[in-house]
Amino acid sequence: MALINPSILSADFARLAEEAKAVEGADWLHVDVMDNHFVPNLTLGVPVVESLSRATRTPLDLHLMIEDPDCWAPQYIEAGAGSVTFHVEAAAAPVRLAREIRAKGARASMALKPATPIEPYEDLLPELDMLLIMTVEPGFGGQAFLDIMLPKIRRTRELISRHGLELGLQVDGGVSAETIERCAEAGADVFVAGSAVYGADDPAKAVRDLREKAEAATAAAGWGRGCAH
Repeated sequence: MALINPSILSADFARLAEEAKAVEGADWLHVDVMDNHFVPNLTLGVPVVESLSRATRTPLDLHLMIEDPDCWAPQYIEAGAGSVTFHVEAAAAPVRLAREIRAKGARASMALKPATPIEPYEDLLPELDMLLIMTVEPGFGGQAFLDIMLPKIRRTRELISRHGLELGLQVDGGVSAETIERCAEAGADVFVAGSAVYGADDPAKAVRDLREKAEAATAAAGWGRGCAH
């Protein structure tokens, strides 16, 4: 099953509650948290996430593009996050952090920048509920999809299958109607889409169309196990 997570980064920040409601058919609402240190941009903090969690029935998928996620992740769970993604490049103790996130009742997810290989972190996979492969350099929305990430997605799917894990494989960056099928064929099953959803005339229909394309590509590729994350 393909999961579509619209990115609130591409929404109108003056109308966040309305923008969240516009995509309530989505599986998760993806929230990018940036600190202007780990990445060169500054976005939402804990109080805004807390308000957003009260304004929507869609669970929040937090992506922490920040320094010291070991300190901040628990605070975002308390603010209402149902899933928290930290960057392995920023985490001091990724295994401990993943276990703490799970212990606090949220899904634990780890993100890798485009230049970060997956292979050194193979042994960490059982500690996670999801793995995020960045398909652009993190920090800004609206970037073009990096096709060179497709082999990395395939290698990651092979590792997940080899270990028999029920682990979501998320992609984030340049995901659109033109690129989602390639991502799904390579092995991704969770898709963050920003401008492809919020730039559409009907965001809810855009979510449905993206899911349909991803699921068709997954079925054609034959790797899907039909599990939901």
